[in-house]
Amino acid sequence: MIKGKSVILIGACGLLGKHFSNAILENNASILLADINEDHLKSLYSELIIKFPNSNIDFYVIDITSKNSIIGLINKYKDNNKTIDAIVNSAYPKNKNFGRHFFDVEFEDFSENISHHLGGYFLTSQLFAKYFIDNKIEGNIINISSIYGVIPPRFEIYNGTKMSSSVEYAAIKSGLIHLSKYIAKYLKSSGVRINCISPGGILDNQPDIFLQNYKDFCLTKGMLNPIDITGTLIFLLSDNSKFINGQNIIVDDGFVL
Repeated sequence: MIKGKSVILIGACGLLGKHFSNAILENNASILLADINEDHLKSLYSELIIKFPNSNIDFYVIDITSKNSIIGLINKYKDNNKTIDAIVNSAYPKNKNFGRHFFDVEFEDFSENISHHLGGYFLTSQLFAKYFIDNKIEGNIINISSIYGVIPPRFEIYNGTKMSSSVEYAAIKSGLIHLSKYIAKYLKSSGVRINCISPGGILDNQPDIFLQNYKDFCLTKGMLNPIDITGTLIFLLSDNSKFINGQNIIVDDGFVL
């Protein structure tokens, strides 16, 4: 579905990013893996080179909170006379205190996490949109949000566990959806489109009691595997979705209903 396209995947080493990278390569696109963790990035690159020996794969260490870092990635393409068709932002920057319970969150931590995560998505969207427009490319930007950007947390599903849903996360992910809509409207008629995917909960060794509590709000499966999100990503990267712009696509087995 995306044969011949050139995709930059930011946050490539994350829980979703690793599966996204495989799906992109399986659909015959070229990919640049971007992440802040150089060791994990090199490991993923080596793994994918072996798995997809005839594919065009590259990597770049990026900090989405640094304008110079993002511009460096864009210049890497321009210097090699290559074109970027799409970027996928799946990065998840957070500080060491991220995820505390509401009354334990310090203002400084709240502000830093909003700045790094939501601010980083703003910066990447801004700079890549400018690249697309300056080079007359009908570019494609896909941001990864969350169901907790759509509805408030269902705090009852955390009963019996030490888990919770952080206030920073809710603010970031809801802000990201509206940020993407804002940019889509601002860039109207430019040929650049921007959309969000809001996944439901992703399996990651959560306790059984949480998994059951979560599933009670779903239609069939409950928590999803990362691969359950990849079909939506490939669709948005493809020309089959060329008239979808400024939208947030929820993939959650009915959790928000």
